Amino acid sequence: MKSITILVVEDQKLLRVGLRSLFKDSVDIKLIGEAETGKESVDKAKILNPDVILMDIGLPDISGIEAAKRILSDNPNQKIMMFTSHINEKEVMDSLSAGAYAYVLKDVNTELLSMVIKSVNDGAIWLDPQIVPLIRDKSSCFIPAKQNSRAAFRAQHANLTEREYEVLKLVVDGQSNSEIANTLTISEHTAKAHVCNIIQKLVVDDRTQAAVKAIKEGLV
Repeated sequence: MKSITILVVEDQKLLRVGLRSLFKDSVDIKLIGEAETGKESVDKAKILNPDVILMDIGLPDISGIEAAKRILSDNPNQKIMMFTSHINEKEVMDSLSAGAYAYVLKDVNTELLSMVIKSVNDGAIWLDPQIVPLIRDKSSCFIPAKQNSRAAFRAQHANLTEREYEVLKLVVDGQSNSEIANTLTISEHTAKAHVCNIIQKLVVDDRTQAAVKAIKEGLV
């Protein structure tokens, strides 16, 4: 099986060394490059074309969020995980709006970090559990605390089937297509088809935007 290639963008040398050590002997995940600044990450993303980019937000030149926008402008298929030491509501929403697939705190344990990288590579979104209540319950100009009922959401998106609602909830929970398949006891091909239908029906570009829209409209 092909290893997942990652680019680490982090200005703290000690953390880069730690991540390098973590993935040194990994069969599933291969660290193929490092960058210390946002602009350097944009250049290396073009050259190395990693599957997943682990992106620090607080960089010395441009922010990780701005770097993510530039990277995805060049290659929309690359998966970016924001990697930060703190939770900031605006940064969470700006990261999701920029196209990030995950928002991970730096105190994450190594086993979970590897799992998130694999999930993101598979097309899933993942938010630290502390973040979901923040963007769901607090008033924000990015995602208002609009706690509509499930019935209201259905009224606005009546073309979603009952199964698609179930799949959408699992997408919001950060499950990959294979995990959705296992949860609902369906094939991975069927799970992928449901996700594609949801993206089309909600008139969004990807599963990240579908999850954000579901939270905004009060589904979760």
